[in-house]
Amino acid sequence: MALNQNTVEGKWLEIRGDLQKAWGKLTDSELDKTKGDIRAISGLIQQKYGEAQDTYRKKVTEIIAKFETKKDEAVSGLKASMKK
Repeated sequence: MALNQNTVEGKWLEIRGDLQKAWGKLTDSELDKTKGDIRAISGLIQQKYGEAQDTYRKKVTEIIAKFETKKDEAVSGLKASMKK
């Protein structure tokens, strides 16, 4: 699934919160500097925690994708209600 940059931008505060729950050493300003870029976020996590970026990239992608799925479900529900 390709992640929609509009979703990342629109839900950034929520996404940032989930990232901080998963990796508590990350600060708001550090995450904001990544501008929601998965590679940059993964690199930041690697700097703070070690290990390979690929390990983190998958989890970061899952966190962001969760918000994409919520948006898609909301749009589908709205379309269905408008047809009634």
